[in-house]
Amino acid sequence: MGLASAPSRPASPSDRTGPGHAHWLRVAREAADDLATDAAAREQAGKAPIDEVSRLREAGLLTLLTSDESRGGGADWPTAYAVVREIAAADGAIGQLLGCHYFLSWSARFFAGSALAEQTEERAAAEQWCWGGGFARQEPPLMLARTSKGRVLVGRQSYTTGVLVADRLAVRAVRENTGEPLAVVVDPSRRGVVIDGDTDTFGQRLAAGGSVEFDNVPVGADEVLGSLSADEDLLSPRAALVSPVGRLFSAQLLLGMAEGALTEAREYSRTGHVPSHTAWPTGTPHDPQVQTAYGELTVLTRSASALTDQALEAVQCGLERGEALTYDESADISALVAMAETAAARAAQESTTRALDIIGARSASARLGFDRFWRNARTHTLYEPVAHRLRDIGEYFLNGAHPPFVLPA
Repeated sequence: MGLASAPSRPASPSDRTGPGHAHWLRVAREAADDLATDAAAREQAGKAPIDEVSRLREAGLLTLLTSDESRGGGADWPTAYAVVREIAAADGAIGQLLGCHYFLSWSARFFAGSALAEQTEERAAAEQWCWGGGFARQEPPLMLARTSKGRVLVGRQSYTTGVLVADRLAVRAVRENTGEPLAVVVDPSRRGVVIDGDTDTFGQRLAAGGSVEFDNVPVGADEVLGSLSADEDLLSPRAALVSPVGRLFSAQLLLGMAEGALTEAREYSRTGHVPSHTAWPTGTPHDPQVQTAYGELTVLTRSASALTDQALEAVQCGLERGEALTYDESADISALVAMAETAAARAAQESTTRALDIIGARSASARLGFDRFWRNARTHTLYEPVAHRLRDIGEYFLNGAHPPFVLPA
């Protein structure tokens, strides 16, 4: 067995009919430029990103993946990944918030029947929902119990992206009588939902993270999307793609952080200042040591980017194959995405750390905000440790073991 590769792409065309990749990338770049103008000040203020979400909503980016028939953007997954990467280069926390939103907003399409998925998508698009939450395992789990009045959700979800600004929360809960894990959607304004935003993280401060207490929260039948079971008797190869689809957002987020740090550091090295900040004296960009450092980081980031492009191609091919996808092909895709996420994590950590060294003592200025790139990247990799991905890749390569079905936090 060799390294993972993409399955063959079917001949069928994409069913997306929106404005197109170039249009949405242009919109994303305009939004990123807007976010970049005050990124350091907003990050240091650490307020809930209500205004930032409004900017994304006004740009049409929240409904990007929704079909144009449902008044959405009609874009495809490659476009969504590119948008997240562009936003993350300007503001890593907002990039995480948006990537989480895209993944969760599509959850009904992965887990629910077609009628419920269409109903959920149409309402989400009409009301311009911002999604928060996550399907990662946690202990103790949320419980979905049945009472005389119907289903209720009980328990506490620890640090969760987007909860401070979400219109809907998508969470993992286990059925009380069977232990089956389920994807559940909850309106955070409902009685019994208590949100605690006092997470005090040193990075990703604007990802609207927090914890949520569910105190016998009523759950309707149409709010239970479907099973999250990893049992192959229940999990089809296509459904298993939900794991690499989510993990690929992590890779794009990390690449965006790396590219954003290098771009801003390069601007400082060239001119002695970053946009909207007063100029400081700086060393020459013709210093061989500085050039070598930038060369090394460029190679590292471009290499991770190339591997991520391969993973994206594999995911897209897998989604297009649909029910024809096999378990072995799904495993190949998961392994390739794990490689991409690992490479992107290393590029982000190395680039955001060494960018500070290149700039030198001036990077310690809180006013310039260079440290936010390192803090954001390091916070994300603490929640999504690459050691787990490396172990899965190694076992796949050595023993042919399929990577586990792991959903992002």
